[in-house]
Amino acid sequence: MRKVAFLGLGVMGRLMAGHLVRAGHEVRVFNRTRGKADAFAAEHGVPAAASPAEAVTGAELVFACVGRDEDSLEVARAAFPAMGRGAVYVDHTTASAGCARTLAAEAGASGLLWLDAPVSGGEAGAQKGILTVMAGGSEDAFARAEPVLAAYARSVRLMGPAGAGQLTKMVNQLCIAGLLQSLAEGLHFARRAGLDPLAVVDVISKGAAQSWQMENRAQTMVEGRFDFGFAVEWMVKDLGICLAEGRRLGAHLPVAALVDQFYGELLAMGHHRSDTSSLIARLEAFDASASAASGGRPHRKD
Repeated sequence: MRKVAFLGLGVMGRLMAGHLVRAGHEVRVFNRTRGKADAFAAEHGVPAAASPAEAVTGAELVFACVGRDEDSLEVARAAFPAMGRGAVYVDHTTASAGCARTLAAEAGASGLLWLDAPVSGGEAGAQKGILTVMAGGSEDAFARAEPVLAAYARSVRLMGPAGAGQLTKMVNQLCIAGLLQSLAEGLHFARRAGLDPLAVVDVISKGAAQSWQMENRAQTMVEGRFDFGFAVEWMVKDLGICLAEGRRLGAHLPVAALVDQFYGELLAMGHHRSDTSSLIARLEAFDASASAASGGRPHRKD
């Protein structure tokens, strides 16, 4: 059992930190909104710190899960000076590879070990403790952190040096965005063709079209339920990182750019906190406006 700190108790962080407590680790938590830290401390019987420096003092491993590059930089730079030499800092935030490399260099200069370790699996995966962790950093840092990460991860893999974890997460988000748009269009097409969308999914999910998104999001998409899961505003943030890195690498990402535009339209429709599967709501809204413009007659393009 290890002495650890967890910085950031949002939707994902509070669940991950809870698994660390239940695994028997000595956990101290910090959140910039103090009320969340106090609530977690009361629920789990662990101390809540007033600052990152207080939280990480004496910790062998420090885990962070915040929002954006600027948040990662702020929290890490507040924590590093208070950490003991040889301690490991594991950043679960989905951020840019450049941010990861910058903090890795600063950690090394302070005698610390670094891992950028974004996760996949969403809130459901965090609740069940079956997240996928893709890490970037040294083999020494990974070896120290891997046994502790097992408290909330089903799969943990070192992908390369600092920044490699974030680059792998970008691939993950690019694939998800394209799959969700294709699924939205398929369900929309099925409904327009007079088919039962869920019956269609039941059939095609047994073949080559099967995917995690189809298995876990098709029914809620058909029902128009999006008040859960990974928020549109966070996917917009992630795709912005992907597209910026793509430009830096000279990688061509036309589908990602198009889906990013569609998510922008969803933001304008008020879907900031809706699940990313709400892409179908954009298509349904198009149908509704077209029907209204035609006086309620079916909208046809032929």
